[in-house]
Amino acid sequence: MQGSKLYVGNLKYSVTNDQLSEIFSAHGEVKSVNIIEGKGFGFVEMSTPEEAGKAKDALNDTDFDGRPLKIDEARPPRPRTEYRSRY
Repeated sequence: MQGSKLYVGNLKYSVTNDQLSEIFSAHGEVKSVNIIEGKGFGFVEMSTPEEAGKAKDALNDTDFDGRPLKIDEARPPRPRTEYRSRY
């Protein structure tokens, strides 16, 4: 893996940052957790790309709170574009 930030999808809306941090901490040091409220996904940043790779390999498609986790390397955010042209 190149980066240390992971996308974590297929989360129940009731999952907390602490719960996500707890399961990822078994695979390395968790630097940050950010669940996007009301969307069913979030991001976990590990301290190194190696730890992120270990966590992804260990947790992808595993059951968490009744749902299989979908984990992938996070992509950088796309730049915002203008939706309306200004005259």
